[in-house]
Parts: sequence; structure tokens; C-alpha cells
Amino acid sequence: MYRATTRSIQVTVTPSYVEDRSAPEEGRYFWAYTVEIVNLGLEVVQLRARAWHITDANGNIQEVTGPGVVGKQPVLKPGESFEYTSGCPLSTPSGIMVGTYRMQTDGGHSFDAEIPAFSLDLPNARPTLN
Repeated sequence: MYRATTRSIQVTVTPSYVEDRSAPEEGRYFWAYTVEIVNLGLEVVQLRARAWHITDANGNIQEVTGPGVVGKQPVLKPGESFEYTSGCPLSTPSGIMVGTYRMQTDGGHSFDAEIPAFSLDLPNARPTLN
């Protein structure tokens, strides 16, 4: 589990290797990750966009940006949370992901909430720095 808090927005990520969607002999590795976003603050916020940097074990970087997450732009009142699961394919047996969520307050102010860097490693493998 990996966690970061920015301006009272807590982001927790739990990654897991998905063996049945992977084919290591063909250079395909797949991870799922579950994200929980909690509004610990006093303002209503909306998740407007995402920006991911995905780095594989060879140092190749893929940037993924777009509106919302999993087709949604959730509004979080104080104390509310939103959880979703998504996935990431890689051509290497390890990698790392990090990013930000663009949040907007009811007052129209925008800020980036940090998504903590998290490691994508095969089960029982020693975590590697990518």
C-alpha cells in the first residue's frame, strides 16, 4: 500500500500482479491497482483529470492523461471517498507508476493531488528501482 496526502486529499494505491492476464514468455505483464481517494478536508472537491507517468524496467516512460478516472469525475464532499480499480500492461517484469489528479474546489480553485509512486513487481520478486 502506498499513500500520499495533498491539501487534505488522501490517495492510497494498492497494486497487484494479475497472472491470468500476463504472458511472461511473450513479454506481457499486467498489474491491477486499486485507488482510494478520501477528502479529509472541509471543501467539496471534484476530480477533473489524471496524469500518469509509467516507467518500465528499461527506463521507457509512457505518459497517460485524460479527464477523470474510469470514465468518471467524482465529486467528494468532506469525509467522502471514491475507489476504483484499473490496470497497467508492461513489457518488462517490473516498473513504477506515479502521477497527479487535477482537483477543483467548489470555489473554482484547481490543484494537483499527488498520486504516490508505487512499484510494480512480480510476486516474491525483490522490488527494483526503475
